[in-house]
This record gives sequence, C-alpha cells and structure tokens, in this order.
Amino acid sequence: MMATKTKATETTDALLEDFKRLGFTVYEAKVYMQLLTESPATAYEIAKASGVPRPNTYNALESLSKRGAVQPISENPARYVASPPQRHLGNLARQNLAICDRLTDELARLKVPEDDQYVWNVQGEQAIDRKINALIRESRVSLRIKAADDVLRIYSDELRAAAQRGVEVLIILFGKDPEEFRFTKNCRVYLHEGNGVRIGSADNLFTLTIDHNQAVTATTDKMTAFYTRNNAVVQMADSLIRHDYYMAEIHMRFGPQIDDVFGPHLRDLRLSIFSLEQALTFREKVGLK
Repeated sequence: MMATKTKATETTDALLEDFKRLGFTVYEAKVYMQLLTESPATAYEIAKASGVPRPNTYNALESLSKRGAVQPISENPARYVASPPQRHLGNLARQNLAICDRLTDELARLKVPEDDQYVWNVQGEQAIDRKINALIRESRVSLRIKAADDVLRIYSDELRAAAQRGVEVLIILFGKDPEEFRFTKNCRVYLHEGNGVRIGSADNLFTLTIDHNQAVTATTDKMTAFYTRNNAVVQMADSLIRHDYYMAEIHMRFGPQIDDVFGPHLRDLRLSIFSLEQALTFREKVGLK
C-alpha cells in the first residue's frame, strides 16, 4: 500500500524544490530550515533532528557559512544559527538581480537583430503580464489596444505612465466606462462598436501594438500569447484596431441607422458569414432565438 503524503510533507517538498531553484542542495536546505526551527545547534544536533547524515551536515554547514546563510557563534562544540530569511534571501535576490542586469547588458550585444521576423510564443499568466508591461514601458510613440476592461485594468499603472510621457494611446474597449482609461488628453478610448458588448470568440483576446513595430496578442485567461516584430503581423494587428476605431466612430454617429439596416450588433451581417457554431454563440449572447 502506498503511503499518502501529509500536507506538511507536501509543503516541505515544495520548499525544497524552491531552495533547489535558488542553488541550494537538498541537504543545505534541510540544514538551513532545521536551524530556523531550532538555534543555536551543533552539527550533531542538526543531523539528528533533520535526518541529514552527519558528514553531509558538516559539508552543508561549511557551504552555508561561506554564503552567509548560517554562522557559527561558539567553538568546542561549534554551534550555529541561521541568518533570518528576510536578510539572507533578500541579499540573494539582490545579488541575482545584479547578475541578471549585468547579463542583460552583456547579452544585448548578442541579441536577435531588431528586424527579427519570428513570432514568439509566451506561456503562462506571469510571463504574459511581464511581457505586456515591458512593451507598454518601452513605447515611445503609440499604443493601440483592443481589450476587455477587466483585463486592461491590470495594466492601468503602466498605461497611465505611458500616456503621461506623451505616448498616443488608442483603446477599443469591451466594457461600459471608457472614462476609466482616459488618463490624459492623448488617450482616446472607444467602446467596441459603440456599445462595448462582447459578441464572439475574438472578443476574448487582448491585442496590443506599440510604435507600429511590435505586437502581442493574448487570450484573456492569459495562458498563452504570441509576440512579434514581424512587419506583416504587426500591421495586421494595427489594422484590426484601426478599423475597430473606424467602426466605433461610425456607430457613434450613425448607430440608429446602422441598426435599422443591419439589425442590432450588426446581426444580419454577422449571421451571413458566421459558421453554425459562431452563429449559435452569437444568438445566445445577444438573446436571439
């Protein structure tokens, strides 16, 4: 019969994995955690309590001491205490950040040329959020966005900063309140097709172009996205947003006439070209039988 892991065991395993990602060995992590639990302690006491073999405990203590994670406070016998996690891991984070910054500067000389025409996949919500925020920070001329308000809200701080440094911001919004994203006079925000209502599957995408030379499109659940400098793809994304801007202006001026000719939400136009599945989804969303 297989033993079932307890919640405490699962937590410890997860911590050990995180320590390994930071460059600790399993024995070093166990020794450090044991000293956090009970300090000061001798190597013998640590080994007995942690289950780490004594020779490995001595090696771990020596390595941890050199890195400032633990320090001896007495001799004969040597007793050790652990550096507080906030201090040691904070120092470790700063050191790693400094290394990453240096590598970034050095590797910039080896980076893919600016005319990179590949389409890159970005996976996972955090990676996608980092990429989108980085692109917004990088913008200098224009930002064009098509997105739902609940997703766009996540990037409000970076968007506001971009607008305040003079970037022209054009937003096609699925939502109800365009004023929420009019940070400065150079922010133009339009409700999609004049009403901001989500109609089809394409409405579940976040699309962003910056300075007419980079683009990213992500699913609204933020599990997958693509990023590119490919001119054809960027221009296609730019054109999509630009034509949605045209439609928004047209709906603002001629909304009632458009509804009279094509039905609400461009019903007749959409149903004339939608697949059966798309038509069923559309009818459900707008309450058509």
